[in-house]
Amino acid sequence: MKKSIRWQIISVFLSFVFLAIALIVILNCGFMERFYLSNKEKILKSGYKTIIENYGNVEDEEISKFCVTNNLSIVLFDSNKNTLRYSNLRVEDATRLRARLFGYIMELEPEGDQIIEKEDAYTILRNQDSVVQMDFIEMYGMTDDGIAFIFRCPIESIKESIALSNRFYLAIALFITVSGAVFIGFFARKITKPITELTDISQRMANLDFDVKYTSGGENEIGILGHNFNKMSETLEKAIAELKTANNELQKDIEKKEQIDEMRKEFLSNVSHELKTPIALIQGYAEGLQDNINDDAESREFYCEVIIDEAGKMNQLVKKLLTLNQLEFGNDQVTMERFDLTALIQGVLQSSALLAQQAEAEVIFKQTSPIYVWGDEFKIEEVITNYVTNAIHHVKNEMKIDIRCVQDGNTVKTIVFNTGDVIPEEDLDKIWIKFYKVDKARTREYGGSGIGLSIVKAVMESMNQHCGVKNFDNGVAFWFTLDADSSKES
Repeated sequence: MKKSIRWQIISVFLSFVFLAIALIVILNCGFMERFYLSNKEKILKSGYKTIIENYGNVEDEEISKFCVTNNLSIVLFDSNKNTLRYSNLRVEDATRLRARLFGYIMELEPEGDQIIEKEDAYTILRNQDSVVQMDFIEMYGMTDDGIAFIFRCPIESIKESIALSNRFYLAIALFITVSGAVFIGFFARKITKPITELTDISQRMANLDFDVKYTSGGENEIGILGHNFNKMSETLEKAIAELKTANNELQKDIEKKEQIDEMRKEFLSNVSHELKTPIALIQGYAEGLQDNINDDAESREFYCEVIIDEAGKMNQLVKKLLTLNQLEFGNDQVTMERFDLTALIQGVLQSSALLAQQAEAEVIFKQTSPIYVWGDEFKIEEVITNYVTNAIHHVKNEMKIDIRCVQDGNTVKTIVFNTGDVIPEEDLDKIWIKFYKVDKARTREYGGSGIGLSIVKAVMESMNQHCGVKNFDNGVAFWFTLDADSSKES
């Protein structure tokens, strides 16, 4: 509370009032009497110049008016003729004042008189008249023409007047203090209310709450400050939003970089693993041929076949990696064209017939009428080949592979289903990752490298299409979509 601006303003005001009253009382007690007497002296000297120095040229009316205005009593006495020349007092008062003047001239001054100023032409003194029990300040003297004069001006008890005025000032001070405190309190509250609001706004802004706005208005400095607070709040909110966006993007970039690093490490590990076995086989059989371990032609032919087979697998792996790299980095141009999906699937099945026959799999594809779609025919052929080959390698139980094309509006969905073991649910989203295999032992039974499905996904994304996999009770179905050609064949 003591640190509040409102109470500081009230305290400063009250302190100023008390200081002003104290200063007035001190000045009143120390200098009021002196000022009062100085003012009376000036009146007496003014009377001397106006009346005495110009005596004979001044009318009695002017003298009377001056004396009434300045509360002066005057007696002019011709000492040569012993006659009273002028007085504005009653006869008895004039006679008594004349006697006092005579005593002054004869230097019979009463005790207790206090001479204030003494000149050749006049003397000013302060005394007390015992008859009327009053204090006076008097001026007396005599002109060269023998005119004796005395001016008298009553002075009240100056100390009593000072005490009375001090009590009056204190009463006024009390009134001013109370009324001023109420007014200043109201005025200070009006000033500090917007400051309090700005304080609350700054606190909430420090806590990153930029919804609060200054609403008290005003065109003074506080109002301008509040308007600037609102502008600063909007600027800070925008700046922090931009910083958060930039930070979020930076975080994504960091995570992406970390993922790329992990993918690079994983890629090198997978490539090394995939190439290690064929290289070892090629090296082993080549050394066997070099050392003539078997001299018969049949053994040498077998060794050569193994070397050729493993080299072929390595060649296929490198080709697939190059294809996937081009697809992922957008270096492989997609050629969109209209083609017959039915004929394309029949061609792939014809090429895979021997492989299916060796696996003793029954391939079912009942579609005979043309289905025209839009896409890159060469890449879609690679997708279908991957799906069919994958199905032949994993077919079990009923040993059936069922291929269907289902048209729904402007979309054709191609499904390749094979009976056999289902894919574990936790692996469904991972099978599209390079080198990922559900078979953790990475069997080389059919030479799978774990890249085929990655190529499928990259191909479909390059054409803005979709692909996926779904488990059934008796097998697994892989699918992809293409845009159908709605125009009729001519």
